[in-house]
Amino acid sequence: MEQALSLPSATLRFAQLGWRVIRIEAVGGGGLPGDPNRYIGSRVADDDRRSYFIAPNVGKEAIALNLKDPRGQAALHRMVRELKADVFCCNTVPSRYKSLGIDYATLSSVKPDLIWAGISAMGPAYPDMPGYDPVTQALAGYMEVTGDKTGPPTVMGLPVIDLKAGDEVYANVMLALLERAETGKGRAIDVSMLQAAASWLITVLPLIDFNCDPIEITRAGNEHRKFIPTNVYPARDGFIYMAIGSDVQWKRLSELPSFASIARPERATNEGRTRDRESIYRDIGAATARMTLAEVVADLNKATIPNAQISDLNKVIGLEQLRDKLTGTVMPSGKTVRMQPQAVDREDARTGLHFPHKYGEDTRAVLAEVGYAQSDIESLARDGVIAT
Repeated sequence: MEQALSLPSATLRFAQLGWRVIRIEAVGGGGLPGDPNRYIGSRVADDDRRSYFIAPNVGKEAIALNLKDPRGQAALHRMVRELKADVFCCNTVPSRYKSLGIDYATLSSVKPDLIWAGISAMGPAYPDMPGYDPVTQALAGYMEVTGDKTGPPTVMGLPVIDLKAGDEVYANVMLALLERAETGKGRAIDVSMLQAAASWLITVLPLIDFNCDPIEITRAGNEHRKFIPTNVYPARDGFIYMAIGSDVQWKRLSELPSFASIARPERATNEGRTRDRESIYRDIGAATARMTLAEVVADLNKATIPNAQISDLNKVIGLEQLRDKLTGTVMPSGKTVRMQPQAVDREDARTGLHFPHKYGEDTRAVLAEVGYAQSDIESLARDGVIAT
């Protein structure tokens, strides 16, 4: 029972494994029907399959149930039982679980070995709190550590907390399946977006108890707070990111003729470079600004210094290293759409998945599959219990 991005990103990964994924959307409630994300972005197929909705929802069936109606709940419970569902997932607020008949106690009474997973803003202890990625970025400190050091707190360019929460569902469902194979028992999994986000604060949160300098846990622009002089530098025709992760790499960099001006004994260690960080940034920037990007890259590669030109997304989608890894789908018009690669290669994974189905497109077929007569399906449709 999914909407927005956090849970659809998890169930997409299940679809890529070849699992059958049936996404449930709401009936009624006012406004446009179903997942609000259906109507976000440009109209690429039709009104309820717009650009922002496509990538997380390929490869899934789409049904629509009114779970405020006991007949809608009965239909869901029948599907769980008759289709022998392994996993049920949802990302609505926890205060609604029981009233919609989707809480773990109810669904596990229908199928005792069911694995149940829910994403919410802060877990069941905060049952009415809605969860939105940028709001959680603000609360969890992500915005405080993102952006220019002299500028305002900044939201990250991708919805990383939505995606982190989805990955936690994926990982914990896999663990629960392993446990079930050993014990025969199901499990409830509650993913708090806030807690999941805070688990990634590994490079900043522990520093508080080390009496850290405030600069270590606030915005630092493009520089790395610890490894100096990792940063973005200008060239004559663009920008390059250079990463220095050790004193050995610094030595190799400073021995290049084009960077001879940065070499000083007190900069030989990262501790020394930290004390002199601002002047080092200026000195390196002055050196790279005299060179073209190609010249900088050639020098840094010669010294085996990690570096990359700043890629726009048109370049990323064409990278040789990713070109054969992209997933894809085919629009109703026949046009092929390239999408993000899977995180890790699997020979048996599905890299091409069918285009997202329209709102309620599979409701009739799934109900018939679990034994509903056509007359019963028509009655449920007339009464607003299902949408087709």
